[in-house]
Amino acid sequence: MQLSEDTKERIVRIIDVAKTVVHYGWVPFVIYVGFMSSSPRPNLFKILSPLS
Repeated sequence: MQLSEDTKERIVRIIDVAKTVVHYGWVPFVIYVGFMSSSPRPNLFKILSPLS
């Protein structure tokens, strides 16, 4: 099965976008999962504030 050049470029572009999304979305995803699965949920302000 031969792919056209246009199709190959689209696949490469989609893979690049997916890599970027995973790269910048992994840490917030892990923080979100940890926040949602903790038993006593901490105050969101205390998590985000550098003064607490």
